[in-house]
This record gives sequence, structure tokens and C-alpha cells, in this order.
Amino acid sequence: MNKKIFLGLLFIIGALADTAFAQTAPAKAYLIDIWYGFYNAIVGDWAKNAPLFIEYVTKMKPVYLLVVIGVPSVFLLHYLIIGPKKFSHEGEQILYYDVFARIIHWLAALFFSLLVFTGLIIIFANVFGGGSFVKFCRYVHLISAFGFGITVVPMFLMWLKDMLPAPYDIKWFLILGGYLSKKKRPIPAGKYNAGQKMWFWLATLGGGFMLFTGFYIYLFNTSLETLRLYTLLHMLLGIAIVALFFTHIYMSMIAIKGALWSMITGYKSADEVSILHSKYYEKLKKKA
Repeated sequence: MNKKIFLGLLFIIGALADTAFAQTAPAKAYLIDIWYGFYNAIVGDWAKNAPLFIEYVTKMKPVYLLVVIGVPSVFLLHYLIIGPKKFSHEGEQILYYDVFARIIHWLAALFFSLLVFTGLIIIFANVFGGGSFVKFCRYVHLISAFGFGITVVPMFLMWLKDMLPAPYDIKWFLILGGYLSKKKRPIPAGKYNAGQKMWFWLATLGGGFMLFTGFYIYLFNTSLETLRLYTLLHMLLGIAIVALFFTHIYMSMIAIKGALWSMITGYKSADEVSILHSKYYEKLKKKA
């Protein structure tokens, strides 16, 4: 599988180099032949084996529909009844994310978001009329997988230490991070709370597993039994990823007013950190 892809890429790069300064008809024909060879290696036997994937997609559609509608609906109710948490962004500012962390995060977020949305379009292809649009989304899905695969490694290594479980994470889950209360009370959490940690492990390790199974599903380059298993696992894990993806968007962009700016500027206010990350704030004060 990988050999075909990389050989195809090497051939294309070589062909582009050969024809960069020689736009002759034979050179163009050669490049076209190389492209079709690469295209066939990527597409594989999709047209022949697609019914296998569609079989699982059909069975999982109601569950995905429930997640796509249900999760945002729950958060809408939360916003209307409880509302976002508000903190002062004046005064002391605490550096949370350096430049490298922000760049890696936004690149990973871009590719991950494309994977989620194009994946949903592929699942609900009939709603979008199928055809060229869904086919295009399938190619975007593949390209995004490569992009996420590159960015997820440094992101995993960068945040691994801070994402390890801590005893107070249990209490965070028991009170649901304090998000069901309008009162501002110190929440037991380190630099990252238990919900962020859960998302980190699902997005990195779970995302890695999705990449692994996804490439086999895409190329159909394994036994029928293994393909069925990978497709089932891909679809099941995808449900959890979509649910927590919407959760992450709500928590980072809406549930905490102004929280999105921390991933843009790199800083969080001391007021926010002292409440939502009280254990980390205490640790900082002891060092000061």
C-alpha cells in the first residue's frame, strides 16, 4: 500500500522536474501516464468494493445523525439556561501557549476539522446528492489525513506530560467541570482539565488509529475479514470523535467567553486560570 503511494509521488516529482523546462508533447504525455498510474494506486478498487463500506455506513447513519443533532442541541440548552462563564481579561496574564504550540494546534485543528466534516459528508453522501462533490470531499479527506498525521506527532509529544491523569481529575468529572453551575468556584484542574485530557487522548491516539484503519479502508489493500473489522472500528470510533469534536468547539469558543483568544495570543487571564485551573494556579504561585 505505502510503497505504491510513495513510488507514485516520487514518479510525479521526477516527471515534474523533467518537464519543468521542456514542455514537449512527449513529456506531457509521459506526465499524464504517471499521473494516471498514481491515481489508480490511490483509488484502488473503490468502485468494486464500495458496497462493503456503504453497508456499515447505512447501519451507523442513525447514530451519527443522533450525535450531529443531539450534541449541539444539548449545548444550545446549556447556553440558554446557564450561559457562558465570564472572566476578567484585565490584570495579570499567564503565558499558556508558546508560538510553536499555537501553530501546531491550528494546523492540526484545520486538518482535523476537514477530516470530521468531509467524513460526515461521505457518510451522508445521499443528502448532498453524491456525485462530484462527495468525490471531491473524499480526496480532501485523504489529503487532510496526511496533514493531520504530520502535525499530530509533535502535538502529542508537546502536551504529553501535561495531559497525564491526576487524582483530582476524578473530582472534575464528578462535578462536570463546574459547567452546570453559574457560580465561580475554584475547579480542581491542572494546566489542562480532565475534559481536555480526554479530548487529547481521543484526538491523538484515537486519531492515529483512525488514520491507520482509514488508509486500509481507502485502498482496500487487506483481506475482506480485516477490512470489515477496520471499517466497523473506524465507524464506531468516529462517533466518539465527532461527539467530542463538537464538545471541544463549544467549550473553547462559546462556553468560556473569550477563551478562544488564548490560542491566538498565547495568554490566559489570572482570573480564569485561578478558577478553571486552580491546581495549576496554586503551583504557579508557589514558584513565584
